[in-house]
Amino acid sequence: MKKVLIAGAAGAMGQKAVDLVNSLPDYQLTAVLAPHLAAEQAEQYHLAAAVKVYHRLAEIEDGIADIWVDFTLPDAVYENVKFALQHGMRPIVGTTGLTDDQEAELVRLSQQQGLGGLIAPNFGMSAVLLMKFAKEAATYFPDVEIIEMHHADKKDAPSGTALSTAKLIDQVRTAHETNPDEQESLAGARGGDYHGIKIHAVRLPGYIAHEQVLFGGAGEALTIRQDSFDRQSFMSGVKVALEKVGQLDHLVIGLENIL
Repeated sequence: MKKVLIAGAAGAMGQKAVDLVNSLPDYQLTAVLAPHLAAEQAEQYHLAAAVKVYHRLAEIEDGIADIWVDFTLPDAVYENVKFALQHGMRPIVGTTGLTDDQEAELVRLSQQQGLGGLIAPNFGMSAVLLMKFAKEAATYFPDVEIIEMHHADKKDAPSGTALSTAKLIDQVRTAHETNPDEQESLAGARGGDYHGIKIHAVRLPGYIAHEQVLFGGAGEALTIRQDSFDRQSFMSGVKVALEKVGQLDHLVIGLENIL
């Protein structure tokens, strides 16, 4: 029986993760990290009486869990994952907002600790396939822009998925310059820029998680799009991560690398 701690258990994704772990026969939810969750609310958040509720990292006891599942906030995730690795827990991280330097530091720490884990900007299979197909298409279409659309409460922009897509495209895209004469009459109108790849972030009520990668060529265009209409769609990827994290000897970036 593998013991699991879920950080961010009171959030929308955290609640889906709680339900997932509760449904799996070989996993036991032993603790949650939820700063604003009161003890009397435990049943409301699908937590059994035996589940420990922690409000701060400093409260968490050694040996409480084997696996740390993180669906928290961009400003908390780095310290959370660092804590998990330092205390012998294998992290599965769906929280976005980590910088490249922070990811590299956490990978080094995981290697020192001999602990495997996964950081995934997206646990949806459609999003993983979108990134894979976009990378392949970019070898033929160097002119590309990315539009990501998320719910109004998302804290970071662009999304981790959009940024990961841009990084994968950048690996294969031929050297390419945007129009040097281009001018913005409104600052930011052309979106963010990752090595010449424009990324546009939309935040609106009613959306969950959506991404389009637009490629343009002489006389033709290609659009690759994925839509996540329900957060439950991410749980298939989380389940895969739970099953495979014990086989890893270091922190892996990207769900596609363990499929």
